[in-house]
Amino acid sequence: MRFLTLFLAVLMWSSCHSNIEYSEYVSLSDGEGWQKASPVSFQFQHSDSIAKKNVFIMLRNNEKYEFSNLFLITHMELPDRRLIIDTLEYEMATPEGKWLGYGYSSVKENKLWYKENFVFSANGTYTIKIEQAMRKIGETDGLEQLNGITEVGLQIENIQER
Repeated sequence: MRFLTLFLAVLMWSSCHSNIEYSEYVSLSDGEGWQKASPVSFQFQHSDSIAKKNVFIMLRNNEKYEFSNLFLITHMELPDRRLIIDTLEYEMATPEGKWLGYGYSSVKENKLWYKENFVFSANGTYTIKIEQAMRKIGETDGLEQLNGITEVGLQIENIQER
């Protein structure tokens, strides 16, 4: 009976997560914040040059994060060494100051759209680098250290046919 319960739990978990093709997190140094000079890097092999994928940036933040939005710069290096560079802005809190994302503790997890219906058009190694590009109001230089972001992740999902 115990084995059957465990088997059913694993089966349910895997069926709920079967659309995730790639998922990885990088923990940032506790207490040091996300350094401007330290982009987070993900490298993976991709061999399906036809199917569309949804790509997400996953962030975990705590109460030390002091902004209601977040600016990121991404660099996607394709197998042929070409670069796709994007500047992205995300809302992290409501105007009332309530954190977006989910989680019951002081850490909130945010699933942020990066590429929707994206086709990795070439087979091979992809590298995605994510850097924070935050600055304080009225200042031209970016923050050297962004506090409150504890982990940065990348998730690639297969698009489910309906």
